[in-house]
Amino acid sequence: MGDARTWLVDTPRGQARVDLTLPAGAPSALLVLGHGAGGNVDAPDLAAVRAAVLDAGLAVARVTQPYRVAGRRSPPPAAHLDEAWTAAVAELRGGRDRTVLARLPLVVGGRSSGARVACRTSAATGAAAVVALAFPQHPPGRPERSRGAELDTGLPTLVVGGDRDPFGVPDERAGVTVVVRPGERHDLKKDTAAVAAAVLQFLRARGWTVG
Repeated sequence: MGDARTWLVDTPRGQARVDLTLPAGAPSALLVLGHGAGGNVDAPDLAAVRAAVLDAGLAVARVTQPYRVAGRRSPPPAAHLDEAWTAAVAELRGGRDRTVLARLPLVVGGRSSGARVACRTSAATGAAAVVALAFPQHPPGRPERSRGAELDTGLPTLVVGGDRDPFGVPDERAGVTVVVRPGERHDLKKDTAAVAAAVLQFLRARGWTVG
């Protein structure tokens, strides 16, 4: 593991926090991850993916939304989340590490609500791919209220979900690879190593890992 730093970013919706860690060598790509609605960037699946991806040569940034920085658990409207995320990613790419990070392939992602935000803003952030952990296909018990259209970004997209997730798992389709983990619920914490392995396989297939 190389350099690690944390700083606050001014966004139109308040201050977000960015935790950036660089790999030991020159990074091959940048993965930016967001958290779930009431959670944080230290969720077990996000932590496992971060560790595995760093070892594979990518830089990893975790973005904490302004409402969580302010200590609130209830998220604001989707448009506010998208604004804050887009501003944080832009500062990350164009701010203090411009010479290192701006030229790297950008992969955006996160878990649950964070995955939805990454999908909705993928064009605005200039992403090359999306990693969606525990993408909430629909509210629990309401399969008719599908959110699957948010996955249709036109970019290579990986979804990792559990077969016991009450929020459902989307169907695989063109451009969207779906890995269903047996016995997992929405938190994806039963076998985080397998979740991280699925992400690494997706990144490796695109030449964004070292070794």
